[in-house]
Amino acid sequence: MRDAIRHFVAEFVGIFALVFVGGGALVLSQAADSGIGLVEIALAHGLALAIMVSATMRVSGHLNPAVTFAFLAARRIEPIMAGVYIIAQITGAIVAAWAISGLFPDPLVDAARVGGQSVALGISGTQAWMLEAIATFFLVFVVFGTAVDPEAPPVGGFAIGLTLTAAILAIGPLTGGSLNPARSLGPAVVSGIWEAQIIYWTAPVAGGIVAGLLYDLLFLRRRPDPIDHGAVRPTTDEPRGRV
Repeated sequence: MRDAIRHFVAEFVGIFALVFVGGGALVLSQAADSGIGLVEIALAHGLALAIMVSATMRVSGHLNPAVTFAFLAARRIEPIMAGVYIIAQITGAIVAAWAISGLFPDPLVDAARVGGQSVALGISGTQAWMLEAIATFFLVFVVFGTAVDPEAPPVGGFAIGLTLTAAILAIGPLTGGSLNPARSLGPAVVSGIWEAQIIYWTAPVAGGIVAGLLYDLLFLRRRPDPIDHGAVRPTTDEPRGRV
């Protein structure tokens, strides 16, 4: 029970920070003299994610239902614990959205839909779905490559945060660059605007599961190389300079 509480609180605090900081930047960008544009919004989300993943990864560090579903598909988390994570993520996102709604100026909050995402008029639902799925694939692939792989470089959440920053820079004007179902659901609950929630749930989850399974199958589950494969690296007793 105590372990579940620790995981719940870590996920709640982490996603709260991501939605509050990122959503807050989106809300403030609606002010005419804010000077906050796409770069600042992307950095706000990326920095918040990098910091909170680094702070919580010893306990959990998912902060995203798409990541949790990927772990579940790869059998790296128990179903009950995955449920704890997802409930914490959704709850934290909703509470963060409520905090934005109550603490930021009402006109800006309304204009920004409490920091929620929307699909641009120039793209179709299919295009939006694919953009979110591909971007989330990259995010979860980096999560597995930096936080899951035991041979990963000790970069904490830095690479994960940079991936979110890059994704928002790439697709933010088209879909909002959600890559996180909870991040989209929280503002939707508070604002009452449910536009494209099916896309913001199914696309990140699908992209995340594909990335998690791919990395888990190809890079994490070590199998003996075929007898005719040869050494991947030169052995220590080989003469130097030989390949």
